[in-house]
Amino acid sequence: MTLRAVAFDMDGLMFNSEDVYTEVGKELMRRRGFEFTKGLKDAMMGLPPKASFKAMIAWYSLPESWDVLYEESEEIFLSLMDGALWPMPGLLELLDSLEQNQVPKAIATSSSLRLTDAVLSSKQIRSRVDFVLTCEDITHGKPDPEIYLMAAERFGIPAAEMMVLEDSNAGSRAAAAAGAFIVSVPNSHTSDHDFSMANFVAESLADPRIYESLGMNGCGK
Repeated sequence: MTLRAVAFDMDGLMFNSEDVYTEVGKELMRRRGFEFTKGLKDAMMGLPPKASFKAMIAWYSLPESWDVLYEESEEIFLSLMDGALWPMPGLLELLDSLEQNQVPKAIATSSSLRLTDAVLSSKQIRSRVDFVLTCEDITHGKPDPEIYLMAAERFGIPAAEMMVLEDSNAGSRAAAAAGAFIVSVPNSHTSDHDFSMANFVAESLADPRIYESLGMNGCGK
């Protein structure tokens, strides 16, 4: 099967935004007298905002609605983003190679359009992808396959001909359910997730197998 397009997750895959979100979670919980534990972080990881913050509410029986926590978290994220957000290793070189080989690429993220635009604009990435799908474009978030089925439809190809790059279990499960070719790229926050559904697990976006699977030379060449 020839792979004809690439769909990127964003948080923790393209950027170290999970590091920033960890600080956001700590601050949210600090304001309420609780701790942002690894267990809570894992329960929220990779989910769309509503499901993610409902998990936070259930964890500590918080009295607030999910959207109140969500709006507060966005403000904290935006305040922390400058100087703390960086491309993940291999991202820029992979984007260069995809462009040189004329491979279509898109972003399919569980984040909101507001945060996605802020992140992509700050790193001059938005113009380098064909389209962006966020949580506001779908009804069912990851691990439901909707966002990746929608991405394949936008590319105009069967999902099996689309490579999905994901860093979390929920995202990888969504890609698997869509029937895509899955490359899981764990980060320090997701290294203990189950990636058994992936075609392979890469150490970073510089992994030569990503290039080989797409029929490209490695490292931006």
